Amino acid sequence: MKSYRTDGSGRPDGITLADVAIPRPGPGEIAVRMRAVSLNYLDLKVIAGTFPGGRSGLVPLSDGAGEVLEVGPAVSAWTTGDRVVTTFFPRWQAGPISDGARSVIPGSTVDGMLQEVVILREDAVVAAPAHLDWGQAACLPCAGLTGWQVLTGARPVLPGEVVLVQGTGGVSLFALQFARAAGARVIATSSSPAKAERLRAMGAETVIDYRQTPDWGDAVKRATAGQGADHIIEIGEAGTLEQSIRAAAIGAQINLIGRPVDAPKVDPAILMLAMGATYRRIAVGSRADFEAMNKALSALRIEPVIDRRFGPDAISEALRYGAGRGQFGKIVIHLDEDV
Repeated sequence: MKSYRTDGSGRPDGITLADVAIPRPGPGEIAVRMRAVSLNYLDLKVIAGTFPGGRSGLVPLSDGAGEVLEVGPAVSAWTTGDRVVTTFFPRWQAGPISDGARSVIPGSTVDGMLQEVVILREDAVVAAPAHLDWGQAACLPCAGLTGWQVLTGARPVLPGEVVLVQGTGGVSLFALQFARAAGARVIATSSSPAKAERLRAMGAETVIDYRQTPDWGDAVKRATAGQGADHIIEIGEAGTLEQSIRAAAIGAQINLIGRPVDAPKVDPAILMLAMGATYRRIAVGSRADFEAMNKALSALRIEPVIDRRFGPDAISEALRYGAGRGQFGKIVIHLDEDV
C-alpha cells in the first residue's frame, strides 16, 4: 500500500511516498481503508517541523474517513464495510481529558492518516454520518468537533445570543453553522469582499473587514448596540486576542482555538474580571462529544464547507495550497479517486 511520510525538509509539501506491506489488525483493532483525509493548520505545522511532536518519517494528518477493511480478534463494535471517521484524540473517550489521552495525537505524536490502510483501536473511530460523503466526513474530527465544543461545552450558546467568528477556516465555518442552527446571531471577520458575501449567504448578520477596520472589537460593539459578543471564537494565531477582549459582552466566553501570537496591549485579566468574562482553551473534544455532534449533524443535515478537493496524485499540490491559508472552508484529499 501507499504510505506518505514527512521528509524533514520543512517544506509545505515535505513528504515522501513509500510502498509498504498492508498491516493486519490485532486484538481489539480494526484496519480502515482510508477514503479521504482533510487538512488542518496543525498538520501543516507538523510537516514544517514547527509543532512539538512532529518528526521526520512520521505519517502526517490527523483526520480521515474510510471503511472497515478487516476486524481483529475480540472486536464487537464494527464489521467489514462499516463507514467510520477517526478521532483526533483516540484515547479520550468521555469526560475531562487526561494527560495520557492528550499525548496521543495521530499525525503528530503517532503516525496519522495519510496512508491507504490504517490500524486503529476499535474505540478510536465513530460512525460516519450517512448523509456525508467521504470527503465531508473527513472534515469532522478536528475542525468540526472544535466548532461544536465551542458552542455546546461549558457555556452552551442560546437563541438570540451573539457569536463572533474569525475568518473562513474550518472551525469558524462549522461554528457559524452550529450557531445559526441554535438561533444565535453571527458576526464574522474577513478581509475579502468575496468571502464576506459567502459568509453573509451562510447566515452571518454582519461581516467586518479587519484590514479596513483594525479596531474591529469596537466595531462588534457598535454592531450590537454596545452589548458585544457572547461567544467569541478566538483563532489566536493572528494576534487577535486584544480585539476579541474588546468585542466581548459582559459575561462572555472567549474560546481560544490556536496559540496566542503577540501579547495584547491590555491586561486580559483586568478586562475579563471587569466584564465577568471567561477565557476557555478548546481541546477539540472526546469520542462521546463526537457522537453527540454527529447526531446533530444528521438531524439538521449540516454539511461541512469544502473549499477544494484533491485526488491521490495531487497530494503535494494540496499541501502547498493549504499552506497559502487563503481557503474558504476545508481542504480534502481523496486517496482512492481522482476529483
